[in-house]
Amino acid sequence: MGLDRKTTEFLEQMATGDGKPLHESTPYEARAFGSAIAELAGPAPNMVHVEETSIDGPHGKVALRVLIPTETPRGVLVYYHGGGWVIGNIDEYDTVARKLAERTSCAVVLVEYRLAPEHRYPIAVDDSYAALEWVGEHLADIAGEDAPLIVAGDSAGGNLAAVMATRARDQGGPPIALQVLIYPATDADFSRPSYTDPENQLLLTRDGMIWFWDHYLPDSSKRTEPDASPLHARNLSGLPPVVVLTAEYDVLRDEGEAYAERLRQADVPTDFRRYTGQMHGFFILLMLPGSELGFQQVVKAVKACVVKAHKVHQMR
Repeated sequence: MGLDRKTTEFLEQMATGDGKPLHESTPYEARAFGSAIAELAGPAPNMVHVEETSIDGPHGKVALRVLIPTETPRGVLVYYHGGGWVIGNIDEYDTVARKLAERTSCAVVLVEYRLAPEHRYPIAVDDSYAALEWVGEHLADIAGEDAPLIVAGDSAGGNLAAVMATRARDQGGPPIALQVLIYPATDADFSRPSYTDPENQLLLTRDGMIWFWDHYLPDSSKRTEPDASPLHARNLSGLPPVVVLTAEYDVLRDEGEAYAERLRQADVPTDFRRYTGQMHGFFILLMLPGSELGFQQVVKAVKACVVKAHKVHQMR
């Protein structure tokens, strides 16, 4: 099918502006554009409690925002925002995170990992893991000892969430009950068909992804390291169940689906769906109908994870 009509209208409205392509922009200009997009998210649900905190990471302080939707959260979801490791922040993702919290009845922790090019790979990975360890240590305070811990993220945040799952497995980190990967970046191979398809050069383009990688990890010889490209991890067995969302018109489609297939082959329970008629970014563009469909899949999976975790706890 063709691109969703509402998405087409959105892109037409965007085209009336005087912005230049991402790959011709400075990081400062790109961040301003990302901030303008975030303003379209609409009103955010109220939370019972919001806590701003800062933790010590291996490279310095990392800011966190803890969103508590109810007096008794059912789980804790650590969310890593998208933006190619160069743009985005927890303020811009506040509405998305609050809606996830409201609809799942889980606390959501937003992570302000530091951005490239000021802070290149692996700083974002190390910041993200420091945040995960902190949440694991404070799980009982946030939602109770039996609350499941979930990692999630979109695009570059999906990349970080996937890396967190493998790091936690390999380094004896906090036990993760579920990973939610929304059109994740899992590789730096720009020759895949989804990268070269002209129809996919929309909100995110092949040139745009090259621009992101060049800022995040200029040394291309290191881009196959599993902490940069989780698709290159030798062993994916023993990872937590996964939800993978991809978009039909997305340069990242093929690598996200390749990662889902590798997880399935490794006997990791995999809930995968390609969203036809959708482009990269559809999940966080809350004004578009595709976002609601994506939310429904994620919310259903998180709720099922919570129910399973609480049943296991009751049987002990």
